[in-house]
Amino acid sequence: MDSNTYYISEENTFIIDCKDVILREFKVSDLDKFHSLTWQPEIHEYLPGWNVSKEQREDWLINYEIPENKQFLHAVSEGGDIGELRLRLGIILKETGELIGWCCTGLKDELPPPNREIMYAISKDHRGKGYTTQAAQGIVKYLFENTNVELLNAIALLINLPSSRVIQKCGFDFQGVIGIDNDRFNYYKLDKKGWTIKR
Repeated sequence: MDSNTYYISEENTFIIDCKDVILREFKVSDLDKFHSLTWQPEIHEYLPGWNVSKEQREDWLINYEIPENKQFLHAVSEGGDIGELRLRLGIILKETGELIGWCCTGLKDELPPPNREIMYAISKDHRGKGYTTQAAQGIVKYLFENTNVELLNAIALLINLPSSRVIQKCGFDFQGVIGIDNDRFNYYKLDKKGWTIKR
């Protein structure tokens, strides 16, 4: 696994530096690109409910997602107890500076506790290049090294084989198939101790 570094940029923005991409906290200026990504059929096919109106996306971004990122990062700086806070990071292609997807962590109520998951999505134009795996590995490493998280979950629709491959490349272990909201998912877990051994 590549060594990832974390830092605060000159613009006071949190960044995880991966190989070909960086993960960074969302900015208001991401709105247009973020909104257009959520409307790609290849994304909302696997993430129903993300393709909301631009007004709704703007409200969530400004009033919930950006402020909660700051709360999450503050909790990390205060000792790493992140509680139920979420962290939502954009996947930025280093070569162009373009927002090409996102990688997030938060609690998923439908999973058994401890139910913190990682999830991600990437533009149809940038699939199959390893960027999503780099991003997922980056956020896993960050969580295990800087927070009190001991166990992570990940799920992928049965038909979403590329997502299952990303999860497996990050070292998650298959737990079985679960049903959520009339859909069936491959369910994976990764604990900190196992992750440390596998690295």
